[in-house]
Amino acid sequence: MNGPPARSTTGIVGLDDILNGGFTENRMYLVEGDPGSGKTTLALQYLLEGRKLGEHGLYLTLSESKEELLAGAASHGWSLEGIEIVELNAGEKGLSADENLTMYNPSEVELSETTRAVLESVERTQPRRVVFDSLSEMRLLAQSSLRYRRQILALKQFFVGRRCTVLLLDDGTSEGPDLQLQSIAHGVVTLEQLAPSYGAERRRLRVVKFRGSPYRGGYHDFVIAAGGLQVFPRLIAAEHRSDFPSARLKSGVDRLDLLLGGGLDRGTSSVFMGPAGSGKSTVALRYAIAAADRGEHAVMFVFDESARTLKARGKALGMSFREGTTAGTVSVRQIDPTELAPGEFAHLVREAVAHDHATVVVIDSLNGYLNAMAEERDLTAQLHELLMYLSGQGVCTIMVVAQHGLLGQIAAPIDTTYLADSVVLFCYFEDTGRVRKAISVIKKRSGQHEETIRELRICASGIELSDPLADFQGVLTGVPVKTQPGSPA
Repeated sequence: MNGPPARSTTGIVGLDDILNGGFTENRMYLVEGDPGSGKTTLALQYLLEGRKLGEHGLYLTLSESKEELLAGAASHGWSLEGIEIVELNAGEKGLSADENLTMYNPSEVELSETTRAVLESVERTQPRRVVFDSLSEMRLLAQSSLRYRRQILALKQFFVGRRCTVLLLDDGTSEGPDLQLQSIAHGVVTLEQLAPSYGAERRRLRVVKFRGSPYRGGYHDFVIAAGGLQVFPRLIAAEHRSDFPSARLKSGVDRLDLLLGGGLDRGTSSVFMGPAGSGKSTVALRYAIAAADRGEHAVMFVFDESARTLKARGKALGMSFREGTTAGTVSVRQIDPTELAPGEFAHLVREAVAHDHATVVVIDSLNGYLNAMAEERDLTAQLHELLMYLSGQGVCTIMVVAQHGLLGQIAAPIDTTYLADSVVLFCYFEDTGRVRKAISVIKKRSGQHEETIRELRICASGIELSDPLADFQGVLTGVPVKTQPGSPA
Protein backbone atom coordinates (compact mmCIF):
# COMPACT_ATOMS: atom_id res chain seq x y z
CA MET A 1 0.00 0.00 0.00
CA ASN A 2 1.42 3.39 -0.98
CA GLY A 3 2.02 5.87 1.82
CA PRO A 4 1.16 9.59 1.72
CA PRO A 5 2.95 11.54 -1.02
CA ALA A 6 6.24 13.19 -0.13
CA ARG A 7 5.98 16.89 0.71
CA SER A 8 8.13 19.81 -0.37
CA THR A 9 7.99 22.19 2.60
CA THR A 10 7.73 25.90 1.81
CA GLY A 11 9.73 27.36 4.69
CA ILE A 12 6.58 29.21 5.80
CA VAL A 13 5.09 27.46 8.82
CA GLY A 14 1.56 28.76 8.35
CA LEU A 15 1.48 27.91 4.63
CA ASP A 16 2.74 24.38 5.30
CA ASP A 17 -0.08 23.99 7.81
CA ILE A 18 -2.63 25.12 5.21
CA LEU A 19 -1.15 22.74 2.59
CA ASN A 20 -1.14 19.81 5.01
CA GLY A 21 2.67 19.70 5.12
CA GLY A 22 3.72 21.56 1.97
CA PHE A 23 3.52 21.17 -1.79
CA THR A 24 3.37 17.63 -3.14
CA GLU A 25 6.78 16.85 -4.61
CA ASN A 26 7.42 16.68 -8.37
CA ARG A 27 4.36 18.70 -9.34
CA MET A 28 3.76 22.08 -10.98
CA TYR A 29 2.02 24.84 -9.00
CA LEU A 30 0.68 28.26 -9.90
CA VAL A 31 1.20 31.16 -7.49
CA GLU A 32 -0.85 34.12 -8.72
CA GLY A 33 -1.49 37.62 -7.46
CA ASP A 34 -1.22 41.30 -8.29
CA PRO A 35 2.19 43.01 -8.35
CA GLY A 36 3.39 43.57 -4.78
CA SER A 37 1.26 40.81 -3.27
CA GLY A 38 4.27 38.73 -2.14
CA LYS A 39 4.79 36.14 -4.88
CA THR A 40 8.55 36.65 -5.27
CA THR A 41 9.08 36.64 -1.50
CA LEU A 42 7.15 33.37 -1.19
CA ALA A 43 9.16 31.84 -4.04
CA LEU A 44 12.49 32.85 -2.49
CA GLN A 45 11.49 31.40 0.87
CA TYR A 46 10.61 28.17 -0.92
CA LEU A 47 14.06 27.96 -2.55
CA LEU A 48 15.83 28.90 0.70
CA GLU A 49 13.98 26.10 2.49
CA GLY A 50 15.20 23.72 -0.20
CA ARG A 51 18.79 24.91 0.26
CA LYS A 52 18.49 24.21 3.98
CA LEU A 53 17.33 20.66 3.15
CA GLY A 54 20.14 20.14 0.64
CA GLU A 55 17.89 20.47 -2.42
CA HIS A 56 19.30 22.48 -5.33
CA GLY A 57 17.15 25.44 -6.40
CA LEU A 58 16.82 27.25 -9.73
CA TYR A 59 15.23 30.71 -10.17
CA LEU A 60 14.33 31.54 -13.78
CA THR A 61 13.45 35.21 -14.14
CA LEU A 62 11.93 37.21 -16.95
CA SER A 63 10.50 39.96 -14.76
CA GLU A 64 13.38 40.95 -12.45
CA SER A 65 17.13 41.14 -12.84
CA LYS A 66 19.49 39.14 -10.70
CA GLU A 67 20.59 42.35 -9.02
CA GLU A 68 17.00 43.20 -8.07
CA LEU A 69 16.44 39.71 -6.66
CA LEU A 70 19.61 39.90 -4.56
CA ALA A 71 18.59 43.33 -3.25
CA GLY A 72 15.13 42.07 -2.35
CA ALA A 73 16.61 39.07 -0.55
CA ALA A 74 19.06 41.30 1.34
CA SER A 75 16.15 43.39 2.65
CA HIS A 76 14.99 40.28 4.50
CA GLY A 77 18.49 39.39 5.66
CA TRP A 78 18.85 36.50 3.21
CA SER A 79 21.78 35.36 1.12
CA LEU A 80 20.94 33.57 -2.13
CA GLU A 81 24.30 31.83 -2.29
CA GLY A 82 23.86 28.30 -3.63
CA ILE A 83 20.66 29.16 -5.54
CA GLU A 84 21.04 29.33 -9.32
CA ILE A 85 19.56 32.51 -10.81
CA VAL A 86 19.13 32.59 -14.59
CA GLU A 87 17.99 35.77 -16.35
CA LEU A 88 15.95 35.14 -19.48
CA ASN A 89 16.51 38.41 -21.33
CA ALA A 90 14.28 37.86 -24.33
CA GLY A 91 13.26 41.49 -24.20
CA GLU A 92 16.75 42.69 -25.14
CA LYS A 93 16.60 40.80 -28.46
CA GLY A 94 13.24 42.33 -29.17
CA LEU A 95 14.84 45.78 -29.08
CA SER A 96 17.46 45.02 -31.77
CA ALA A 97 16.99 46.48 -35.27
CA ASP A 98 17.97 43.23 -36.99
CA GLU A 99 15.12 41.37 -35.32
CA ASN A 100 12.61 43.04 -37.64
CA LEU A 101 14.38 41.65 -40.75
CA THR A 102 13.63 37.99 -39.99
CA MET A 103 11.03 36.20 -42.07
CA TYR A 104 9.61 34.67 -38.88
CA ASN A 105 7.24 36.34 -36.47
CA PRO A 106 9.46 38.00 -33.80
CA SER A 107 7.19 36.73 -31.02
CA GLU A 108 7.67 33.14 -32.17
CA VAL A 109 11.46 33.57 -32.23
CA GLU A 110 11.56 35.18 -28.77
CA LEU A 111 9.21 32.64 -27.22
CA SER A 112 11.04 29.64 -28.63
CA GLU A 113 14.40 31.07 -27.48
CA THR A 114 13.01 31.71 -24.00
CA THR A 115 11.60 28.20 -23.79
CA ARG A 116 14.88 26.73 -25.02
CA ALA A 117 16.79 28.70 -22.35
CA VAL A 118 14.47 27.30 -19.68
CA LEU A 119 14.98 23.71 -20.81
CA GLU A 120 18.74 24.10 -21.10
CA SER A 121 19.01 25.63 -17.62
CA VAL A 122 17.03 22.78 -16.08
CA GLU A 123 19.07 20.15 -17.95
CA ARG A 124 22.33 21.78 -16.85
CA THR A 125 21.56 22.35 -13.15
CA GLN A 126 19.29 19.34 -12.41
CA PRO A 127 17.35 21.23 -9.68
CA ARG A 128 14.87 19.77 -7.22
CA ARG A 129 13.03 23.09 -6.89
CA VAL A 130 12.33 25.53 -9.73
CA VAL A 131 10.70 28.98 -9.76
CA PHE A 132 9.62 30.58 -13.04
CA ASP A 133 9.04 34.34 -12.70
CA SER A 134 6.81 35.19 -14.40
CA LEU A 135 4.17 33.89 -16.78
CA SER A 136 2.91 37.38 -17.59
CA GLU A 137 6.13 38.06 -19.54
CA MET A 138 5.76 34.75 -21.39
CA ARG A 139 2.17 35.72 -22.19
CA LEU A 140 3.42 38.95 -23.74
CA LEU A 141 6.02 37.12 -25.79
CA ALA A 142 3.47 34.63 -27.10
CA GLN A 143 1.01 37.33 -28.27
CA SER A 144 -1.48 34.50 -28.76
CA SER A 145 -3.42 32.66 -26.09
CA LEU A 146 -3.18 29.41 -28.08
CA ARG A 147 0.60 29.64 -28.46
CA TYR A 148 0.97 30.61 -24.81
CA ARG A 149 -1.01 27.63 -23.51
CA ARG A 150 0.85 25.24 -25.79
CA GLN A 151 4.13 26.44 -24.28
CA ILE A 152 2.82 25.97 -20.74
CA LEU A 153 1.67 22.43 -21.58
CA ALA A 154 5.05 21.72 -23.15
CA LEU A 155 6.80 22.92 -19.98
CA LYS A 156 4.57 20.70 -17.85
CA GLN A 157 5.36 17.66 -20.01
CA PHE A 158 9.06 18.49 -19.87
CA PHE A 159 9.11 18.42 -16.06
CA VAL A 160 7.22 15.10 -15.81
CA GLY A 161 9.54 12.45 -14.36
CA ARG A 162 12.34 14.90 -13.51
CA ARG A 163 11.88 14.78 -9.71
CA CYS A 164 11.40 18.52 -9.70
CA THR A 165 8.79 20.73 -7.99
CA VAL A 166 7.95 23.85 -9.99
CA LEU A 167 6.36 27.15 -8.93
CA LEU A 168 4.99 29.29 -11.75
CA LEU A 169 4.45 32.93 -10.75
CA ASP A 170 1.78 34.96 -12.51
CA ASP A 171 1.02 38.66 -12.05
CA GLY A 172 -2.58 38.21 -13.13
CA THR A 173 -2.22 40.82 -15.87
CA SER A 174 -4.81 39.00 -18.00
CA GLU A 175 -8.45 40.01 -17.62
CA GLY A 176 -9.83 37.84 -14.85
CA PRO A 177 -8.36 34.54 -13.63
CA ASP A 178 -6.73 32.31 -16.26
CA LEU A 179 -8.91 29.23 -15.78
CA GLN A 180 -7.12 27.17 -18.41
CA LEU A 181 -3.79 27.85 -16.72
CA GLN A 182 -5.33 26.92 -13.35
CA SER A 183 -6.58 23.64 -14.83
CA ILE A 184 -3.08 22.78 -16.09
CA ALA A 185 -1.40 23.36 -12.70
CA HIS A 186 -1.48 20.70 -9.99
CA GLY A 187 -2.34 23.37 -7.43
CA VAL A 188 -3.13 27.09 -7.31
CA VAL A 189 -2.35 29.57 -4.53
CA THR A 190 -3.82 33.07 -4.89
CA LEU A 191 -2.34 36.04 -3.02
CA GLU A 192 -4.45 39.16 -2.53
CA GLN A 193 -3.72 42.66 -1.28
CA LEU A 194 -6.59 44.83 -0.02
CA ALA A 195 -6.35 48.56 0.64
CA PRO A 196 -8.64 49.83 3.43
CA SER A 197 -9.60 53.49 3.52
CA TYR A 198 -7.21 53.98 6.45
CA GLY A 199 -4.31 52.00 7.85
CA ALA A 200 -1.96 49.39 6.46
CA GLU A 201 -2.93 47.14 3.58
CA ARG A 202 -4.49 43.76 4.36
CA ARG A 203 -3.05 40.67 2.72
CA ARG A 204 -4.68 37.27 2.44
CA LEU A 205 -4.18 34.06 0.50
CA ARG A 206 -6.38 31.22 -0.62
CA VAL A 207 -5.65 27.76 -1.98
CA VAL A 208 -7.90 27.53 -5.03
CA LYS A 209 -7.05 23.89 -5.81
CA PHE A 210 -4.67 21.24 -4.54
CA ARG A 211 -5.06 17.94 -6.37
CA GLY A 212 -5.00 14.69 -4.45
CA SER A 213 -4.56 16.17 -1.00
CA PRO A 214 -6.66 17.77 1.73
CA TYR A 215 -5.93 21.38 2.60
CA ARG A 216 -7.32 24.15 4.79
CA GLY A 217 -9.76 26.09 2.64
CA GLY A 218 -10.93 29.67 2.84
CA TYR A 219 -8.98 32.89 3.21
CA HIS A 220 -5.93 33.14 5.45
CA ASP A 221 -4.35 36.43 6.49
CA PHE A 222 -0.64 36.99 6.03
CA VAL A 223 1.89 39.78 6.39
CA ILE A 224 5.21 40.53 4.73
CA ALA A 225 7.69 41.40 7.46
CA ALA A 226 11.47 41.43 7.74
CA GLY A 227 12.29 37.76 7.28
CA GLY A 228 9.55 37.00 4.74
CA LEU A 229 5.90 35.97 4.69
CA GLN A 230 4.14 35.14 7.95
CA VAL A 231 0.91 33.26 7.25
CA PHE A 232 -1.85 32.91 9.85
CA PRO A 233 -4.06 29.91 9.04
CA ARG A 234 -7.76 30.36 9.60
CA LEU A 235 -8.68 29.18 13.08
CA ILE A 236 -10.85 26.04 13.27
CA ALA A 237 -11.84 25.56 16.92
CA ALA A 238 -12.88 21.91 16.49
CA GLU A 239 -9.24 20.98 15.85
CA HIS A 240 -8.06 22.25 19.24
CA ARG A 241 -10.28 20.77 21.94
CA SER A 242 -8.74 19.51 25.18
CA ASP A 243 -9.92 18.21 28.55
CA PHE A 244 -9.60 20.50 31.55
CA PRO A 245 -10.85 20.41 35.16
CA SER A 246 -13.82 22.56 36.09
CA ALA A 247 -12.95 25.49 38.32
CA ARG A 248 -14.46 28.78 39.39
CA LEU A 249 -12.09 31.71 39.15
CA LYS A 250 -12.45 34.34 41.85
CA SER A 251 -11.53 38.01 41.61
CA GLY A 252 -10.36 38.49 45.17
CA VAL A 253 -13.23 40.94 45.81
CA ASP A 254 -15.77 39.01 47.91
CA ARG A 255 -18.91 40.94 46.96
CA LEU A 256 -17.98 40.87 43.24
CA ASP A 257 -17.59 37.09 43.41
CA LEU A 258 -20.90 36.84 45.29
CA LEU A 259 -22.61 38.89 42.56
CA LEU A 260 -21.32 36.38 39.98
CA GLY A 261 -22.42 33.33 41.94
CA GLY A 262 -18.91 32.53 43.16
CA GLY A 263 -16.85 33.81 40.25
CA LEU A 264 -16.25 33.17 36.56
CA ASP A 265 -15.88 29.61 35.32
CA ARG A 266 -13.03 28.13 33.32
CA GLY A 267 -13.86 27.57 29.66
CA THR A 268 -16.43 30.38 29.56
CA SER A 269 -16.53 33.83 28.01
CA SER A 270 -17.87 36.99 29.62
CA VAL A 271 -18.82 40.41 28.28
CA PHE A 272 -18.25 43.43 30.52
CA MET A 273 -20.52 46.04 28.96
CA GLY A 274 -21.04 49.69 29.81
CA PRO A 275 -20.27 53.31 28.90
CA ALA A 276 -16.78 54.77 28.99
CA GLY A 277 -15.30 55.16 32.47
CA SER A 278 -17.82 52.91 34.21
CA GLY A 279 -15.18 50.50 35.57
CA LYS A 280 -15.15 47.68 32.98
CA SER A 281 -11.40 47.61 32.34
CA THR A 282 -10.58 47.95 36.04
CA VAL A 283 -12.71 44.93 36.97
CA ALA A 284 -11.23 42.96 34.07
CA LEU A 285 -7.74 43.85 35.32
CA ARG A 286 -8.74 42.63 38.78
CA TYR A 287 -9.53 39.17 37.37
CA ALA A 288 -6.22 39.07 35.49
CA ILE A 289 -4.25 39.98 38.63
CA ALA A 290 -6.18 37.41 40.68
CA ALA A 291 -5.13 34.72 38.18
CA ALA A 292 -1.48 35.74 38.56
CA ASP A 293 -1.86 35.69 42.35
CA ARG A 294 -3.00 32.05 42.07
CA GLY A 295 0.17 31.21 40.14
CA GLU A 296 -1.51 31.25 36.73
CA HIS A 297 -0.75 33.40 33.68
CA ALA A 298 -3.11 36.04 32.30
CA VAL A 299 -2.81 38.12 29.14
CA MET A 300 -4.53 41.39 28.31
CA PHE A 301 -4.86 42.55 24.69
CA VAL A 302 -5.33 46.30 24.95
CA PHE A 303 -6.75 48.18 21.96
CA ASP A 304 -8.01 51.45 23.37
CA GLU A 305 -5.45 52.68 25.91
CA SER A 306 -1.71 52.39 26.16
CA ALA A 307 -0.16 49.60 28.17
CA ARG A 308 1.66 52.23 30.25
CA THR A 309 -1.62 53.94 31.19
CA LEU A 310 -3.20 50.62 32.17
CA LYS A 311 -0.29 49.68 34.42
CA ALA A 312 -0.17 53.14 36.00
CA ARG A 313 -3.89 53.07 36.69
CA GLY A 314 -3.62 49.62 38.26
CA LYS A 315 -0.77 50.78 40.50
CA ALA A 316 -2.76 53.85 41.60
CA LEU A 317 -5.64 51.58 42.62
CA GLY A 318 -3.41 49.23 44.62
CA MET A 319 -3.46 46.60 41.88
CA SER A 320 0.19 46.28 40.94
CA PHE A 321 1.28 43.14 39.12
CA ARG A 322 4.38 41.42 37.83
CA GLU A 323 4.69 41.48 34.05
CA GLY A 324 5.88 38.48 32.07
CA THR A 325 4.82 35.42 30.11
CA THR A 326 5.22 32.80 32.82
CA ALA A 327 3.09 31.53 35.69
CA GLY A 328 2.28 34.20 38.25
CA THR A 329 2.48 37.07 35.76
CA VAL A 330 0.24 39.28 33.65
CA SER A 331 1.20 40.11 30.06
CA VAL A 332 -0.15 43.39 28.64
CA ARG A 333 0.02 43.58 24.84
CA GLN A 334 -0.68 46.83 23.05
CA ILE A 335 -2.64 46.25 19.82
CA ASP A 336 -2.90 48.76 16.98
CA PRO A 337 -6.01 47.78 14.98
CA THR A 338 -5.00 49.83 11.95
CA GLU A 339 -1.80 47.79 11.54
CA LEU A 340 -3.12 44.37 12.51
CA ALA A 341 -4.66 41.70 10.32
CA PRO A 342 -7.61 39.95 12.03
CA GLY A 343 -5.98 36.56 11.47
CA GLU A 344 -2.82 37.85 13.08
CA PHE A 345 -4.75 38.79 16.23
CA ALA A 346 -6.24 35.30 16.45
CA HIS A 347 -2.69 33.96 16.05
CA LEU A 348 -1.45 36.12 18.95
CA VAL A 349 -4.24 34.80 21.17
CA ARG A 350 -3.43 31.20 20.21
CA GLU A 351 0.27 31.78 20.96
CA ALA A 352 -0.60 33.18 24.40
CA VAL A 353 -2.65 30.08 25.22
CA ALA A 354 -0.59 27.34 23.55
CA HIS A 355 2.91 28.60 24.35
CA ASP A 356 2.52 30.88 27.39
CA HIS A 357 -0.27 28.75 28.96
CA ALA A 358 -2.55 31.71 29.68
CA THR A 359 -5.67 30.75 31.63
CA VAL A 360 -7.31 34.20 31.56
CA VAL A 361 -7.53 36.28 28.35
CA VAL A 362 -8.85 39.85 28.37
CA ILE A 363 -9.77 41.67 25.15
CA ASP A 364 -10.09 45.37 25.90
CA SER A 365 -12.03 46.26 23.94
CA LEU A 366 -14.17 44.62 21.29
CA ASN A 367 -14.69 48.09 19.85
CA GLY A 368 -11.00 48.12 18.93
CA TYR A 369 -11.25 44.59 17.59
CA LEU A 370 -14.16 45.71 15.43
CA ASN A 371 -11.95 48.39 13.89
CA ALA A 372 -9.48 45.67 12.85
CA MET A 373 -12.13 44.02 10.69
CA ALA A 374 -13.24 45.04 7.23
CA GLU A 375 -16.84 43.95 7.81
CA GLU A 376 -18.92 43.37 10.92
CA ARG A 377 -20.10 40.05 9.45
CA ASP A 378 -16.51 38.80 9.54
CA LEU A 379 -16.05 39.99 13.11
CA THR A 380 -18.92 37.93 14.43
CA ALA A 381 -17.82 34.77 12.61
CA GLN A 382 -14.16 35.07 13.62
CA LEU A 383 -15.02 36.07 17.18
CA HIS A 384 -17.30 33.05 17.52
CA GLU A 385 -14.53 30.72 16.32
CA LEU A 386 -11.99 32.37 18.63
CA LEU A 387 -14.29 32.04 21.66
CA MET A 388 -14.97 28.39 20.83
CA TYR A 389 -11.23 27.77 20.66
CA LEU A 390 -10.59 29.48 24.02
CA SER A 391 -13.50 27.62 25.60
CA GLY A 392 -12.09 24.31 24.36
CA GLN A 393 -8.76 25.15 25.99
CA GLY A 394 -10.33 25.90 29.38
CA VAL A 395 -9.54 29.61 29.19
CA CYS A 396 -11.64 32.22 30.97
CA THR A 397 -12.20 34.98 28.41
CA ILE A 398 -13.27 38.52 29.31
CA MET A 399 -14.36 40.90 26.55
CA VAL A 400 -14.85 44.58 27.26
CA VAL A 401 -17.49 46.40 25.19
CA ALA A 402 -17.83 50.17 25.37
CA GLN A 403 -21.38 51.38 24.82
CA HIS A 404 -22.35 54.72 23.30
CA GLY A 405 -23.89 57.22 25.69
CA LEU A 406 -23.57 57.80 29.42
CA LEU A 407 -27.06 57.85 30.96
CA GLY A 408 -30.42 56.46 29.92
CA GLN A 409 -30.61 54.73 26.56
CA ILE A 410 -27.14 53.49 25.58
CA ALA A 411 -26.20 51.22 22.70
CA ALA A 412 -23.33 48.89 21.84
CA PRO A 413 -21.61 49.03 18.42
CA ILE A 414 -22.19 45.31 17.94
CA ASP A 415 -24.31 42.75 19.76
CA THR A 416 -22.04 40.07 21.22
CA THR A 417 -24.10 39.18 24.27
CA TYR A 418 -25.52 36.06 22.60
CA LEU A 419 -21.96 34.75 22.12
CA ALA A 420 -20.99 35.17 25.77
CA ASP A 421 -21.71 32.82 28.65
CA SER A 422 -21.89 35.70 31.14
CA VAL A 423 -22.85 39.36 30.73
CA VAL A 424 -21.93 41.92 33.37
CA LEU A 425 -23.56 45.32 32.97
CA PHE A 426 -21.90 48.54 34.16
CA CYS A 427 -23.79 51.85 34.25
CA TYR A 428 -24.01 55.29 35.78
CA PHE A 429 -26.84 56.64 37.87
CA GLU A 430 -27.54 60.03 39.35
CA ASP A 431 -28.24 60.57 43.04
CA THR A 432 -28.52 63.87 44.92
CA GLY A 433 -26.15 65.74 42.61
CA ARG A 434 -23.61 62.92 42.31
CA VAL A 435 -22.87 60.48 39.50
CA ARG A 436 -22.41 56.99 40.88
CA LYS A 437 -21.55 53.68 39.25
CA ALA A 438 -23.57 50.46 39.38
CA ILE A 439 -22.85 46.86 38.42
CA SER A 440 -25.16 43.91 37.85
CA VAL A 441 -25.12 40.47 36.21
CA ILE A 442 -27.82 39.91 33.62
CA LYS A 443 -26.74 36.52 32.30
CA LYS A 444 -24.69 33.52 33.41
CA ARG A 445 -25.12 30.23 31.58
CA SER A 446 -22.86 28.19 33.85
CA GLY A 447 -24.73 28.69 37.11
CA GLN A 448 -26.67 30.92 39.45
CA HIS A 449 -25.90 34.59 40.02
CA GLU A 450 -27.27 37.44 42.06
CA GLU A 451 -30.13 39.37 40.52
CA THR A 452 -29.33 42.47 42.54
CA ILE A 453 -27.74 45.75 41.52
CA ARG A 454 -24.80 46.98 43.59
CA GLU A 455 -22.90 50.23 43.61
CA LEU A 456 -19.35 49.96 42.23
CA ARG A 457 -16.72 52.09 43.92
CA ILE A 458 -13.19 52.40 42.55
CA CYS A 459 -10.85 53.93 45.11
CA ALA A 460 -7.22 53.98 46.17
CA SER A 461 -7.59 50.62 47.88
CA GLY A 462 -9.03 48.96 44.79
CA ILE A 463 -12.57 47.83 44.00
CA GLU A 464 -15.45 47.93 46.46
CA LEU A 465 -19.10 46.91 46.03
CA SER A 466 -21.95 48.12 48.18
CA ASP A 467 -24.84 46.15 49.55
CA PRO A 468 -27.68 45.68 47.01
CA LEU A 469 -29.25 49.03 46.09
CA ALA A 470 -32.60 48.16 47.62
CA ASP A 471 -33.46 51.83 48.29
CA PHE A 472 -33.52 52.71 44.59
CA GLN A 473 -35.75 51.83 41.69
CA GLY A 474 -34.82 52.47 38.06
CA VAL A 475 -31.04 52.44 38.60
CA LEU A 476 -30.44 51.07 35.09
CA THR A 477 -32.31 54.04 33.57
CA GLY A 478 -29.63 56.35 34.98
CA VAL A 479 -32.17 58.45 36.93
CA PRO A 480 -33.47 56.22 39.77
CA VAL A 481 -36.17 57.02 42.27
CA LYS A 482 -35.61 56.42 45.96
CA THR A 483 -38.16 54.05 47.44
CA GLN A 484 -39.72 54.40 50.88
CA PRO A 485 -38.46 51.98 53.55
CA GLY A 486 -40.58 48.87 53.45
CA SER A 487 -42.17 49.69 50.07
CA PRO A 488 -42.05 47.04 47.36
CA ALA A 489 -39.14 47.30 44.87
